[in-house]
Amino acid sequence: MKKTALITGISGQDGTYLAQHLIENNYRVVGTSRDAQNVSFQNLKSLGIYSEIEFESVSLKDFASILGLIKKVNPDEIYHLAGQSSVGLSFEQPVETFESIATGTIYLLEAIRFLNLNVKLYNACSSECFGNTLGVRVNESTPFNPQSPYAIAKSAAYWSVSNYRDSYGIFACSGILFNHESPLRPERFVTQKIIKSALDIKNKKKQKLVLGNVHIRRDWGWAPEYVKVMHLMLQKDKPEDYVVATGETHSLEEFVRVAFEFLDLNYKNYLEIDKKLYRPTDIIENAADPAKALKKLGWKAQYSFNDVIQNMILSSKKP
Repeated sequence: MKKTALITGISGQDGTYLAQHLIENNYRVVGTSRDAQNVSFQNLKSLGIYSEIEFESVSLKDFASILGLIKKVNPDEIYHLAGQSSVGLSFEQPVETFESIATGTIYLLEAIRFLNLNVKLYNACSSECFGNTLGVRVNESTPFNPQSPYAIAKSAAYWSVSNYRDSYGIFACSGILFNHESPLRPERFVTQKIIKSALDIKNKKKQKLVLGNVHIRRDWGWAPEYVKVMHLMLQKDKPEDYVVATGETHSLEEFVRVAFEFLDLNYKNYLEIDKKLYRPTDIIENAADPAKALKKLGWKAQYSFNDVIQNMILSSKKP
């Protein structure tokens, strides 16, 4: 019989690629949205999988709504990806960010406990929880030091998962994913802003790329291969948390340079810095040690930093 996977936040980048991966592995996939009747689910349509998914409306701030959903769907696996996903926006909407991430996670955990279900839960955590790593490669044992409302919310969700796992024996685990990109990224994310601007400049539709701090350093990976780790984590007999990353760190300025060079442009002629775009607090550098994912899951990132940028450009150039 087919396994049933419930994906919260299915309309986003990760939810879309995860749904595709699970369908390819013969899952029944059910996706949620706050109002499933009035969402376009354009990402799912772009991959040609929209018709293969069932949709349900749910409010992650309403325990009764979550309880009813889980009873109705009866999933074998839950992939919790929903919540406000922008670090920058979290400074403007801290309460909404915390409620959508931390409260929704604990409601899901409590619903599993209340219903006494034999279901496995994956929780989407973030490298933002570590804060500035200052050149040190972090792993699953590194203490958190959140520096944004988004990171605070993700940290609270992480510890909720850990507590329910230890206290109630629930199969729940967190994937601590470092930055991962794709053509499905919205333009409010800086990587997509860079790609779109570079293409517009190449096509003479734009003259400048305006950014904030380009000296920040991140570990950027390819989203379609990161979602495979989520699935692998729930196939293990024991729930554990994993850092998911490439192990390579690059500056945002390098990202700009590689993108522009791929289009035969010198980025220095077009890049403009606006300090108004700096965040109140920001992570200067993060670096990861993803050795555990290789050792226990057999997973290693196959796409390099340059691959990610080139794939995003080539995909965006398609009609």
